[in-house]
Amino acid sequence: MSNTKTIRPTESELEILQTLWTRGLATVREVHEDLARTKDVGYTTTLKLMQIMHEKGLVKRDDSMRTHVYQAAVNKEKTQRHLLSKMIDSLFGGSPTQLVIQALGDNNHKASREELERIQALLDSLKKQ
Repeated sequence: MSNTKTIRPTESELEILQTLWTRGLATVREVHEDLARTKDVGYTTTLKLMQIMHEKGLVKRDDSMRTHVYQAAVNKEKTQRHLLSKMIDSLFGGSPTQLVIQALGDNNHKASREELERIQALLDSLKKQ
């Protein structure tokens, strides 16, 4: 249905997708309640965004019942890879190294010991290839 290369979700659409990726299925009210925990957003704004996302093919909607139930129509990992690739190209001059240096050097988002161990294991695996 949707090709992630042509899909460019906005920041607000990504927040909605994050909720749907976590929940699997959700009504507009459930998504709105999740969003309202961290930002000031109106119910009608959430509803309109989700309608637009349905038109764009970002979400699927089951309207067989009175309350419509939504689910993500795009894969989380594919979307992450696509957006990450765009970010590396546009913000870091195509250098994944610069992205990693920036991410790991950020004092606001310190990697945990477990995350660093996973990163080291990945680096070790990549060196063997």
